[in-house]
Amino acid sequence: MTHAFETLTPDLVLDALETVGLRGDGRLTALSSYENRVYQVQLEDGTSVVAKFYRPERWTEAQILEEHAFAAELMAFEVPAIGPLVLNGATLHQFGGFAFSVSPRRGGRPPELDDGEVLEWIGRFLARIHTVGARKPFVARPALNVQTFAEEPMQWLLGHDMVPLDVQSAWTRGVEKAIAVIKTYDTLNAETKGHGGIRVLRLHGDCHPGNILWTPSDAAPDLGPGPHFVDLDDARTGPAVQDFWMLLSGDRPQRQRQLGALVDGYEQFREFDRAELALIEPLRTLRLIHYSAWLARRWTDPTFPANFPWFGSSDYWQGQVQMLEEQLEAMEEPPLIV
Repeated sequence: MTHAFETLTPDLVLDALETVGLRGDGRLTALSSYENRVYQVQLEDGTSVVAKFYRPERWTEAQILEEHAFAAELMAFEVPAIGPLVLNGATLHQFGGFAFSVSPRRGGRPPELDDGEVLEWIGRFLARIHTVGARKPFVARPALNVQTFAEEPMQWLLGHDMVPLDVQSAWTRGVEKAIAVIKTYDTLNAETKGHGGIRVLRLHGDCHPGNILWTPSDAAPDLGPGPHFVDLDDARTGPAVQDFWMLLSGDRPQRQRQLGALVDGYEQFREFDRAELALIEPLRTLRLIHYSAWLARRWTDPTFPANFPWFGSSDYWQGQVQMLEEQLEAMEEPPLIV
């Protein structure tokens, strides 16, 4: 069967932009994105924009618009996030069976996460994002919890026979053990009334280094120097520490130092609840489980077999079993401290 994105030709992209008053000069550059299709488009007036075509049936229109509203809210509070342009009175448009948005093009380089000053700067901006995120809840967008990131993905993978029989029992046992541990954290368990005293809020949700661009002082006067945040596509409700842990790497002392710099910056604008540090390894475990299901659900998209040829083999799933065992051990260790 032809995947929907195989019909997204350069001509369709340019025709879509013309419907919102933007005339391309024919030059398109595909940008790195597996979930959606994103293009840098040169316009006839010499400027360029970024056009994002959403994966069909992933988010509802209400969920996408809620992401756009969050981006607009951040920008209104002068947080350096990149949101879609309002064109013809709207941020979300339809053409050729696709929903799409258009954003201004912003350059930048990856942040140097071994630099404490850079991490502190990022921490300050995360605090500003979370201050806005705490103002009101998401209504349409889902929460990050054990049900959405572990139980449902596990059931989908097993129900679609995606885990080879020779490793299925071991993988299932590992996931079930992980779920049992993670459910003890009320914040990550939707079945538990309340959140165990840890507040949840609207998050960036996928705050890894690739979604932070560092801007030199003279590169984008409207943003200012320092980090700016892109791609709110995974914005969800969850604990603040979700936007921290993907910026940590290395051995425990390295992660300790990185976390300390982030929190030092964060607390210049907003208090950080140390109780959330116990959620870092459970959150990492949830992402591990969810990632396998994400790959499997996208396998009919030709981009995925081409870029993830190792996925689906017995070796892959045996590796997942080993990583689950390592995460079970990690969740038993004392959390990082700051």
